[in-house]
Amino acid sequence: MSAQATKEETEAESVNEVRLVGRVSQEPEERVLPSGDSVWTFRIVVTRTGDRARSRQCVDSLECAVWAGRVRRSVAGWGVGDVVEVTGAVRRRFFRVGGAAASRVEVEVTGGRVIRRAASG
Repeated sequence: MSAQATKEETEAESVNEVRLVGRVSQEPEERVLPSGDSVWTFRIVVTRTGDRARSRQCVDSLECAVWAGRVRRSVAGWGVGDVVEVTGAVRRRFFRVGGAAASRVEVEVTGGRVIRRAASG
């Protein structure tokens, strides 16, 4: 790549898109941040794909955050065990806890839907 790469060439090399289909394993929870912003968080468990010979782990548990209003309303109705599809991007968020800097990698969800509700009973 030349030093004078066009914007289109640079954008074509960088892609941050996530699509996950899995089971909600932590009840979605709304948190109001000190800034006054509201974020919904939950955890989704997905089956690990690819070369399983390298690891005995067969699932991944991923933290998700929802900032957009329409998606937040949808997520508020999800429950543990629901199978859902989410789309978004991987983000690393920095914040302060007890005076120390901390960070978290999570999926910033921009779209989502329930595929199958958890069995009740």
